Amino acid sequence: MAKPIDPFVAHACELLSGVGPCVAKPMFGGWGISVDGMNIAIIAWETLFLKTNAQTQPRWLAAGAEPFVYEAKGRRMQLHYHTPPAEALESPALMLPWARLALEAAVAARKPARPARKKLRAGSTRNG
Repeated sequence: MAKPIDPFVAHACELLSGVGPCVAKPMFGGWGISVDGMNIAIIAWETLFLKTNAQTQPRWLAAGAEPFVYEAKGRRMQLHYHTPPAEALESPALMLPWARLALEAAVAARKPARPARKKLRAGSTRNG
């Protein structure tokens, strides 16, 4: 049976809807939120964290964002997710610039498709 959607998760999806239809799925005791198959946010400990990367992180930090940090095997681990500014949790319009940054980081994180390798015919050579 599917886990019922939490009201905060539904609110987060509404906030992030400016960048596309959101899909929320249970993940590691929290939730993952994706748009077009790309994770743009996670919810853990009743807190929304949006996807970041090295290029976008300075904007998040300048806005007072907190990083997603957890403990594993006695070590503190940090993922590329940060909290949006508190006022962004008030409306989709205020969240939109942050949702766009999260989507930008998600798109950048996609691995490019591997180029198809050409098959060689029997008796042919690469140079020939």
